[in-house]
Amino acid sequence: MTAPTKIEGDKPVTAAKANTVAILPATKDQPRTDRPQVLQPGGWPRPKGYANGMMAEGKLVVTGGVVGWDVAGNFPSSFVAQVKQTLANIVAILAEGGAKPENLVRLTWYVVDMEEYVSNLKAIGAAYREVLGSHYPTMALVQVVRLVERSARVEIEATAVVSRDA
Repeated sequence: MTAPTKIEGDKPVTAAKANTVAILPATKDQPRTDRPQVLQPGGWPRPKGYANGMMAEGKLVVTGGVVGWDVAGNFPSSFVAQVKQTLANIVAILAEGGAKPENLVRLTWYVVDMEEYVSNLKAIGAAYREVLGSHYPTMALVQVVRLVERSARVEIEATAVVSRDA
């Protein structure tokens, strides 16, 4: 939570009410990193399987809502298999833009059954790590009434940032 904005000179400034952590851009003397940096406010509990915030500089690679069908348009029958295929499809799209899983800064998940997601967390985590590794960007999970593709039980939007040189 932040305090009201005040004006200093001609620039608005918002003062934080609590201790905060800021990750500043690298100076000329610091090594440049092409990987997104995790933003973790001081004193907050560490999230498990996602990040509270990410910061990156470069070119955006953005997917639409990606579902778990194969190249023939067929869906696996299980929820976890659909998640795994969806993540693999995201990796394929990222590669087209010169990105890798470690360039992800955000995933937004849409599921038709929250209980199905929650009851499969361990298997979903294993599938996630198998496809994307141990990089955990910011994530949101939303239950929806249905998805456009009737057989889809999960749809994920992804945002990645790659180096301007890529």
